[in-house]
Amino acid sequence: MSAYWVSSYLEVKDAAKLRAYAELAGSAIIGAGGRFLARGVPAATYEAGREERCVIIEFDSVEDAVACHDSAAYQEALAALGDGAVRDMRIVPGA
Repeated sequence: MSAYWVSSYLEVKDAAKLRAYAELAGSAIIGAGGRFLARGVPAATYEAGREERCVIIEFDSVEDAVACHDSAAYQEALAALGDGAVRDMRIVPGA
């Protein structure tokens, strides 16, 4: 069953750190089998929707998504991000 990695950027504190993270994270995620489905700011928001950057990545399974997150390559990306952003990140199983 597919799984979706969903990240919302609640606050970007350091754009340079975010760029460094994105460069490392993209390679780590693609290398782990992740497929970027959407990334950017919303085209429209409703109800309690927030106009913040959002990224949605598909993996073949929850286990693959968790393994990617816990991998040395992705942890290196997180270290580069450091305190550069406040994010809400979750892995959600597909329906």
